[in-house]
Amino acid sequence: MHSKLQFYIIIFFLALIGFGLTFYKCFFFEYPLLPGKYEEVWIVEAKITFTAEGGPVKASFFTPGATPGYLIQNEDFASTNYGFTKTKDEYGWRANWHAREVKGFQTLYYRVQFFSSVRFNLALLDEKPAVGDTPFFDELYRTAADTLIDQTRTLSADTLTFTAELIKRLNSPSQSQNVKLLLREHNSIKSKTELLLGLLARAGIPARIVRGLFLEDGIRNRSLFDLIQVYDGSQWVFFNPLTGDIGLPEDFFIWQKGGKSLLDLVGGKDSNVSFSITRDLRTSLELASHRADSSKAAFIDFSIYSLPIEKQNALKLLLLVPIGALVVVIMNNLVGLPTSGTFMPVLIALAFKQTELLPGLCMFCIIIGAGLQIRSYLSHLNLLFVPRISAVVIVVILLMTGMSVFSFKLGIQHGLTITFFPMIILAWTIERISLIWEELGHKEALTQALGSLFVACIVFLIMDNSIVEHLTFTFPELILANLATILLIGNYTGYRLSELRRFKSLVKK
Repeated sequence: MHSKLQFYIIIFFLALIGFGLTFYKCFFFEYPLLPGKYEEVWIVEAKITFTAEGGPVKASFFTPGATPGYLIQNEDFASTNYGFTKTKDEYGWRANWHAREVKGFQTLYYRVQFFSSVRFNLALLDEKPAVGDTPFFDELYRTAADTLIDQTRTLSADTLTFTAELIKRLNSPSQSQNVKLLLREHNSIKSKTELLLGLLARAGIPARIVRGLFLEDGIRNRSLFDLIQVYDGSQWVFFNPLTGDIGLPEDFFIWQKGGKSLLDLVGGKDSNVSFSITRDLRTSLELASHRADSSKAAFIDFSIYSLPIEKQNALKLLLLVPIGALVVVIMNNLVGLPTSGTFMPVLIALAFKQTELLPGLCMFCIIIGAGLQIRSYLSHLNLLFVPRISAVVIVVILLMTGMSVFSFKLGIQHGLTITFFPMIILAWTIERISLIWEELGHKEALTQALGSLFVACIVFLIMDNSIVEHLTFTFPELILANLATILLIGNYTGYRLSELRRFKSLVKK
């Protein structure tokens, strides 16, 4: 294969992997591309109250599990002088409190935090559809139920229209005699929902109850709202038993599905469960990390976020170096701006991030200026290269120490940050500028020194941008795309922007 073709294939795959992994994290785990984004987190607290009768107490409370559109982040359980376990049955998870001897009014708390997650839109098809037990009707009520079912079936085309029509008849202001007879003993909302389930079971239609909450901020003492799920032959479909509306309502959090009781209590009486809802805001990055952890993605498990916080903070600065390298390559190969050393501007820019730009520039110029004076004197001593560099390093350290002490005495806090400058780079910069001064003259030396400072300022302004910091740390795989760009620029052999001035006269002619 031709070397040029290999080169472009390598660049293509580097960019593909870098952008592909970034897209994967954004689309599947909803990692934010911009910093400072926040998402809603809902906090629901269930308060369980009852009166203990003085003996052993067992309380079993149904807790939410997989819910379409939402992902549970955290659960908390609170009680006094109670043991606690969490178990799972065929319907889901249950929180169990138990104590040996309890008497009087008791309060138990369960709190759950969850947030919206479109990638976790789980369909509630885990249970096989089954027709519910046909409820017992006296002959009179059985006749009324069968007549209502036959009339509804005549006016419907399939399971869904049958269910909608049946709900409409049960909630219609102008009710037939059969409906009035059936509702005589089912006049409450809960009882009417049970009647609806019984009629669907008698019609041979698989159906079940689904309990949940409408999410509203600041709600207190709310009870669960009942929906009906009907199996139409291919999927479960939601129905509002009061209005007949089809579909899962917006901002509805499913707490329980199936006919299992919400609270089972042994050893107590007068039990009650009430719910309070509040809304909080969390960073999108935090919630995206939780989505990735919940899905057990191996790619995320080996990411930067699996490291200790201390190491993450160190990598935040290190991951900015490739961005600085790209800027240096662009300024050298495309713009044609000379610098004193290849990556010295990047290291100086990293120092500027600690010292801030203007104070860092002042301190850098002072050290380089003083160092050049010392280096000029050492050149007259005819020292060898290694001793001369070592002497310059020692002089730089003395200058940095002196400036720190002097700044502290004057109350200038920025002067204390001079220790963030890489002293070896400063020493090499002084040595390099001195050699260029001797060999090519002061004009070339000043050009490269000023060019280095200019590029360092540009690198600092880019690396100090919050969007760049966010992208480099959240999507470190973009380094591969950065590498592909540098390789592509490295293959460029055309004119640089600075060369346009050299050939300006030819252009005019």
